[in-house]
Amino acid sequence: MMTRRRLTGALIFLTASPCVRRLRCEKALRKLLCGAVACIVATSVFIAHAETQPAPKVVFVIVDGIPADVIERVPTPAIDAIAAVGAYHRAQVGGPIGKPGETPTVSAPGYMSLLTGTWANKHNVYRNYGIAPNYDYWSIFRAAKTVKPELRLGIFSTWTDNRTILLGEGRPEGGGFLFDFVLDGLEDDAERFPLQHLDGQIADIDDAVSREAATVIEAEGPDLSWVYLQYTDDVAHEYGDSVEFDRAVIDMDRRVHRLWSAVLARQHAHNEDWLVIVTTDHGRDEETGQQHGGQSERERTIWIATNSERLTPRFFNTPEIVDIYPSIARYLGITIPDQVARHLDGASFID
Repeated sequence: MMTRRRLTGALIFLTASPCVRRLRCEKALRKLLCGAVACIVATSVFIAHAETQPAPKVVFVIVDGIPADVIERVPTPAIDAIAAVGAYHRAQVGGPIGKPGETPTVSAPGYMSLLTGTWANKHNVYRNYGIAPNYDYWSIFRAAKTVKPELRLGIFSTWTDNRTILLGEGRPEGGGFLFDFVLDGLEDDAERFPLQHLDGQIADIDDAVSREAATVIEAEGPDLSWVYLQYTDDVAHEYGDSVEFDRAVIDMDRRVHRLWSAVLARQHAHNEDWLVIVTTDHGRDEETGQQHGGQSERERTIWIATNSERLTPRFFNTPEIVDIYPSIARYLGITIPDQVARHLDGASFID
């Protein structure tokens, strides 16, 4: 029947008068042209949409050694502003207690759990010094540079070992990747940052790191950056839970404000969509607040503040520090290679 109808229509067209045939040709041509124009317009809209899609950018910030109860008690307007766009929630570090993945609540192991999305039984970092990281578990920076070589990476850190040892920048066993923007090593600059009472020079270094990071973010817009600020942990080790510690947290928040302001300015001036994640690497002991390293609830309880508006229920159900890696990858559109992804201990809290 379908073939017959088509043949019948063709016969009617062929046997019609020349005038009718010309009119029908003109109508058919108009339809053809309209279809072509519609196709071109649709294609143009698609291309324009693709070209105007804001480029994803990520900066994550680790502020050292601030337990959740302190960050919730002390005024932190910058962190609150970030969370007001997205959310804040308590999180965990330390891995599964009593199982192979149990990880000391110490700084470098905490950083590595974030950077690799794995616990210490995989990344092999159990303390701060004298360590041999297992680079087979790729960092988020190595994954980013491998999957998307065009991405520009930044690190702004008060501790040089973060780049040279934990991430293994430039080492063949670490993937050989290089950062595009680097600020660290200031702790070794005794002329610019001479030693002060109670490590006061570290506060000055945190200031310099946050200022330079803010400048680079606003001017250059790296695709993926890590900012590390140390001084809060130094103060807590000396004074524990105290007015001094509270003041250090307030000062830290002012430094985060610089970063947040730079992100907002950058977004206003460019077609970019920034993800900001602020977290800490461990809590503190219950008794004095001076120590950490164990598996008490307060030592394990950290927090995450983010401006993401794409959070899944996982974020609101006590995420873990290892969840940050796959969340950043998801946001940047990085498909983590299977040989890496299958070893991750975390899962994305961003859809």
